Amino acid sequence: MLLPARSSTLAFDPKSLEELARKLADAVPPGLVALRDDLERNFRVVLQSGLAKLDLVTRQEFDIQAAVLRRSREQLEELERRIAALEKGPQK
Repeated sequence: MLLPARSSTLAFDPKSLEELARKLADAVPPGLVALRDDLERNFRVVLQSGLAKLDLVTRQEFDIQAAVLRRSREQLEELERRIAALEKGPQK
């Protein structure tokens, strides 16, 4: 089963990126608090850029491929059983 080609960009949950950027900015030492907002913006941009470069698939695409693989394995096991039965020869 062939699936349509997926788009080259994968959308990331902006809330998750915001939260991660905020957590990174919160980890900044107290002496650099004045730079916190600027660092948070920079963290967000770096995270978005880095994640966009990864070759990721959506959960839906993963689940579809997992189902295809599961069905293929079931068919392979059935064929192996049939071959084994044929190799035993005719049942008398």
